[in-house]
Formats: sequence, C-alpha cells, structure tokens
Amino acid sequence: MGLLALQRLITLQRDRQRRRLKQIRGQHASSVNKRKGLLCQQDGDSRAAKIMRCSIPELPEDIWRHIHYLMPLRDAARAACLSRAFLRSWRCRPNLTLNWDVLSSETHTHRGSFSYKIDCILRNHSGCLKVLDLDLEDISCRYLDNWLDDAVTPGIEELTLTPYKRKYNVPCSFLSDGVRNSIQHLELGICTFRPTAELGPLRSLTSLCLCTVRITGDELESFLSNALALEQLELFDCKEIVCLKIPCVLRQLGYLKIFGCWRLQVIESKAPNLSSFFLTGKISKVSLGETLHMKNLTMHRKNVVCYARAEFPCVMPNLETLVLSSGEEVVSTPMLSSKFFYLKHLSIDISSALSFSSSYDYFSLVSFLDASPCLETLILNVTQQLMKHESVVGGSSHLRQMPEHQHCCLKSVTITGFSSAKGLVELACYILSNAVSLECLTLDTLYGFRCLGKKDTTCIPMRDCILREARRAVTAIRAYIEDKVPPTVQLTVLKPCSRCHARPRLSESGSYVGFSV
Repeated sequence: MGLLALQRLITLQRDRQRRRLKQIRGQHASSVNKRKGLLCQQDGDSRAAKIMRCSIPELPEDIWRHIHYLMPLRDAARAACLSRAFLRSWRCRPNLTLNWDVLSSETHTHRGSFSYKIDCILRNHSGCLKVLDLDLEDISCRYLDNWLDDAVTPGIEELTLTPYKRKYNVPCSFLSDGVRNSIQHLELGICTFRPTAELGPLRSLTSLCLCTVRITGDELESFLSNALALEQLELFDCKEIVCLKIPCVLRQLGYLKIFGCWRLQVIESKAPNLSSFFLTGKISKVSLGETLHMKNLTMHRKNVVCYARAEFPCVMPNLETLVLSSGEEVVSTPMLSSKFFYLKHLSIDISSALSFSSSYDYFSLVSFLDASPCLETLILNVTQQLMKHESVVGGSSHLRQMPEHQHCCLKSVTITGFSSAKGLVELACYILSNAVSLECLTLDTLYGFRCLGKKDTTCIPMRDCILREARRAVTAIRAYIEDKVPPTVQLTVLKPCSRCHARPRLSESGSYVGFSV
C-alpha cells in the first residue's frame, strides 16, 4: 500500500464526514424558520469545508503505523516529514532497504550527502530494525563499520550487505551475543569475511548466502559449525574455497547451492537431511554422505548424464526433480535395471561450443524414460554449432525400434535444438509411440531467445550452418514425426524466424541494414 492507497482511505473518511454533516444540517433546518435555516446551512457549509480540508481520519496509531510500514521507503520518508504520527512510525520502521536508487533525489546527489543520509537514517533507527539491506557502492570503509555498529543490534533478523569492495573485511564484531541469538538470514556480497574460531553459536541463523566473498574453506567450516539451525546455504563465485566441508552437526540443512566457485575441487557433506542440491563447476570429488532424503538435484559437470544414470538411482532413490547439464558427453547412456521410482521432472542440457562427439547416441536417453515410471515432464536442450551425427535427411531412412514400454505419466516433452540427427528423430518417435498420456510435444529447431513475433525484440543471431540444419530438422519432422502424432497430442514445431533469421541484405556501403525474406 503506497500513497495512492492512503489517499483513498482519506477520501473514504471525508465522504463519511460529508454524509454526517448533511444529516445534521437536515435535522437542524426542520426545527427553525426558513431564513434562519438558510443562514445556518451556509455557515455549516463553510465550517464543513474547513473541517474536510484540515482533518485526517481518526484511526488507532497501530493502524497508521501498519499503513506507513506498507509504503515504499521513499514515500514513507516523505510522509514522515509531514506528520508527527508518521515521524514516530518512521523511527520505528522495522525494515530498511538503502541503496543509491532509493536515496538519490531527482536532482544530482553527491556521495557525501548520500553517506550523510544513510548515517542519519540508521542512527534514528538504531535498536528497532529487524530487516536491513545495504546495497552500497563507493562508500568509505569507516562509514560501513559505523553503520554496522549503529544498525545491527539485538533483535535484527535479516541482514544483507553488499559493499562492492572485495578488500573490505566485514568485522565479526557486529555478531554480538544478542545479534547471534536473533539473526535468521545473513547475505554478504563482494567483500571479505574472516570468521574466527572464537565466534560463538548462531542459534537462530537458518539461511546463509555468500556471493563473491573472500573466505577460505576452513573459515567457512568454522562458521558453519556454529550455525546448528542452518537450513539453506548458497555460495556464488567464492574463489578462495578449494575444499568445502559441511559438518554433520547441520542436521537442519536441506538446501545447498554452489555456483561459479571455480577453484572448488572437493565437496564433503555430512549433513544428514540434505534434500536439494545444486552444483555448477568442475568438481573432482563430490561426497554427499547420507542422500536418502535427496529430492531435488541440479548438477553441471562433464559426462554427468551417463554418471547420473549409473549412480543416482542407488544412492538417491527418492529423487523427484533432476536437472543435468553437461558440456561434453562421449559415452552413451547405459541401459540398466535400476530405477528412479519417484522422479517426476527431468531436464537434460547438453551444450558444446562447436559440436558433440558423433559417438554419443541421443537415442540412448530412452534409458531414463524406462527407468522413471512416474516421469511427467522431460526437457532436453541440445546446443551446438555443427551437427556431426548421421542425418535422416539424405541418409538412411531406417529408424531403430525399441521394445514397446508404455509410459503412463509422461505428459509434456520439449526438445530444444532439435536437429535431423537420426538419434533425436528416433527418440521423438519412441516418445510418441509409448507415452500414452502425452499431451504436448514441442520441437524447437533452434535454441536461445526468440522474439515470438514481437516487433520491439529480435531473436538471438544464428550462424548460417545452424540455420541450414534447422531447415533440415523441419524436413525430418515432416517426413518422420508428423504422421505419428496421435490426435490427443499437441505438436508444436518452432522453425527459424522469418523476420530475424532471414538473410541480411547489404547497403551500398557494404553494411548490414536489415533483413530480406
């Protein structure tokens, strides 16, 4: 609720006052003579106009405070300048988000006045903040230390600090005894954090997020050992971590996400109840300990598709969502007897800067379908510059067959980067023949962003070799797939865009000026 909602509330109160005044004037006019009544009516109108101009609705203070709390920060600060009631509410406001966009005015604001504004606000709110978000850039470290001392006090529940200074060392002193007892969410970005072994227990901390933070694996392990209530841990671009060890005392930890920590080589987790794990990076060793509770897994690594099919059904039998991303697949997916009994959503992304090994057989992905009796959605993304697999266009027209196996739950299948590769065509035909509950099949012959016919956007540019293969893919779909689509299945074929992917025409100067179909 912002200023507009406040104005509506005041208007509603004024309408009620206006109706009440009309009733009073009508009762008064009936008891006096006409002339005197007319004079009283005119005088009443004048007084009523003054009342409506000067008064505001009479509401309990807690309601006004709640209205003020729901206002955007800038509107709340402006309202505090006009009303003592709002000023008191402003100084008790429990949540603050302070950044350049929020605090800068329409006119130019110098960094010095910007720091002064933050200093005044945090001093006035000391002791009452529960949520504080400081997204600051080009601010002196001296200011940052003072603000943490003033604003981060016992009772605070969420703190987000992004100083954009890799060398700024966030002082552990702000985690006093009272703060450690109350803080529930801590997020640090683009800074240095060196927790010491003397740091006491963080009894309420349930969520920790470190983004581009300089912290070693030993320092992080020491910090985690004090956060026994931790439920979520996210690490982004923390380059000093080589070995990540998660102690067994984190019995509440259910969510672990690691992205872009490119020097990280070893992950050893002993958290017994981990249920969601997201990993991107070249990790040589991953040990997750007890994984019976694992339900959501996202992993990016070389040959992860083959690895996941061979290893995960046995160690993670309760998986429900599996997202795999690989930059290289050489070994085809093996056909095994192990099952993903509870897997409902499967996404496989195979991306290459040039092309995949022709030895990899797309048709072998049938192994995942046969191993997942409850699978509902399948997303396959194939990204490559050159398609070197055998094509069904101009090549062999004989398609391999697999023993019939009904898939009763599979409803939606999307293949992006669909080409004329024989294995992909065979996979699509297998799905159409065996997925008895299939509702929609989407075959996108390209990949990346599409304009979808919007005039103000354009599709991602594509090389000529990719566009030529996309046209061959359309030919393969018409020849081998369209006639196999049951009437209950909606087939969507996304072709190259006639506007964005047509050949560019050259101007007289030799520069590209547009597209001609």
